[in-house]
Amino acid sequence: MTVRTLLLSLLAAIVLAYLVVWGREVARRGFTPPKWLELAIGFVTNFFDTLGIGSFAPTTSMFKLWRLVPDERIPGTLNVGHTLPTVAEAIIFIAIVSVAPVTLITLIAAAVIGSWLGAGVVAKWPRRYVQVGMGIALLVAAGLFIEKSAGGMPSGGHSLELHGTLLAIGIIGNFILGALMTLGIGLYAPAMIMVSLLGMSPLAAFPIMMGSCAFLMPVCSWRFIRFDAYTVRAALGLAIGGVPGVLLAAYVVKSLPLHWLYVLVAIVVVYTAAMMLRSAIVESTPEAAVGAGAIVSD
Repeated sequence: MTVRTLLLSLLAAIVLAYLVVWGREVARRGFTPPKWLELAIGFVTNFFDTLGIGSFAPTTSMFKLWRLVPDERIPGTLNVGHTLPTVAEAIIFIAIVSVAPVTLITLIAAAVIGSWLGAGVVAKWPRRYVQVGMGIALLVAAGLFIEKSAGGMPSGGHSLELHGTLLAIGIIGNFILGALMTLGIGLYAPAMIMVSLLGMSPLAAFPIMMGSCAFLMPVCSWRFIRFDAYTVRAALGLAIGGVPGVLLAAYVVKSLPLHWLYVLVAIVVVYTAAMMLRSAIVESTPEAAVGAGAIVSD
């Protein structure tokens, strides 16, 4: 059995266990079909996610602008809802890009451990902490979008593996990125930068970042589900709408001129970050905190 086959088999087992856990939880709470808008958000964000834009920041912006998910539940909803589409992406890219086994496995494992530890913290955070953390995260994401649209990302090298000190740096870096994923900071753009700075081919970033997310998201999602720190209906919309978006992007469209889309997303994300931070400031007063309830029910 090849390492690639082993990874895909392990991923299938983890996802199956995740589906059982999530399915039982949804059945226990009563299944509510997602609205068309939630399905559309899942389709659009995962379509562009497959092309390398990332899904967390755009989804957060849509949730915030249309008031679909309470702020404190957005990180959990992102992770739970985007899990299945991300797994589909990982299967596609792990199968077609041959990153060295030791590099791929160790970086993915580091991200999973980071996400497990991070989810246990973020799932228990009060609403204002999440708002401030996500506001900062969105500003970072906007900066990365602008950097990418301007062609400022490092071009990288041609290697598909890391050794020695560079491998250790990559492991530490992916551990941190995995932990930050639980706060809603997408892993794609930071992973692309890290991999390129370490001298690897940017192409190697796709199986690394998608594989990392595919393994870590079911793991950290278990904790968000356990602590009831997500919105069920919105997460179902992301999952059900997202998988077709991934398949369309990967097998039909394959590539698009994305320069102006990065700029547009950056503008929207900056606006959303400002709204998130404003909410944190406004709701910090005792009177506002009392009324800061959920926006929608599951």
